[in-house]
Amino acid sequence: MTQIAEATAQADTASPARRRTPPAWLATAWPPLIVFAAILVAWTLASAVLGDRSFLLPAPYRIFTDGLFDPIVGPEILEALGQTTLVAFIGLAIAVVVGVGWAVVMLQAKWAERSLYPYAVILQCIPILALVPLIGFWFGYGLPGRIIVCVLIALFPLVSNTLFGLQSVDRSQRELFQLQRAGRLTTLWKLQLPAALPSMFVGLRTSAGLSIVGAIVGDYFFRRGTPGLGSLMSAYTSRLLAAELYASVVVAALLGVAIFVGFGLLSRIVVGRWYDADRA
Repeated sequence: MTQIAEATAQADTASPARRRTPPAWLATAWPPLIVFAAILVAWTLASAVLGDRSFLLPAPYRIFTDGLFDPIVGPEILEALGQTTLVAFIGLAIAVVVGVGWAVVMLQAKWAERSLYPYAVILQCIPILALVPLIGFWFGYGLPGRIIVCVLIALFPLVSNTLFGLQSVDRSQRELFQLQRAGRLTTLWKLQLPAALPSMFVGLRTSAGLSIVGAIVGDYFFRRGTPGLGSLMSAYTSRLLAAELYASVVVAALLGVAIFVGFGLLSRIVVGRWYDADRA
């Protein structure tokens, strides 16, 4: 009885401590929040030190007062955000189809990989700004040209990560499918593509962020049609509207973070139940 009473007392003593343990998300969130606060303090001090030249680096609060919450600038940025998001998602969808298809073709034979993979690397290494004028000449300066720029920037991570995932299937599993006389299409659909999903989502999250960059770059140079964030950035720069420019940059960064986090959550939903990254 005495031992039972002591164990009960220890459990009662330990339970409040367990209840006081901070949630896991808080332990993950506070380090970047501290860094963010330090950046804001340093930014504010630097803006104050600049004095008359503070228009080069406006105080953080002006991003909201002169930018996001301004009755004219705020709706303008939100409309441009919608256009940029549309271009980014269309470009990302096309990049997913082309990138996965490209990787599947290279998987079929070594000669196909040796023939096609160098061009994926070349596409990644060519400065996209050198191709933007050519894309404008060939496809015009409207929505199609912006989407193509977005696809070119977002394509390589999908190709490389998908190919890596398809080639990383366990050898014993491939031999089991061969023993069952499974066809090439069955092996691809039921073994290789499911096993490649974790790597594909890594490439997808990377390409999602790059698609935002591609949409902004294309819009920065192709200023026809509905303006996106790139067009606003160009206009604000030419008029030396620093607060408005920083507001559009912050919105673009938040869009990229939101898409990255969204695809991260989607990855957990799709592969989180059966894929253990630590064990892998």
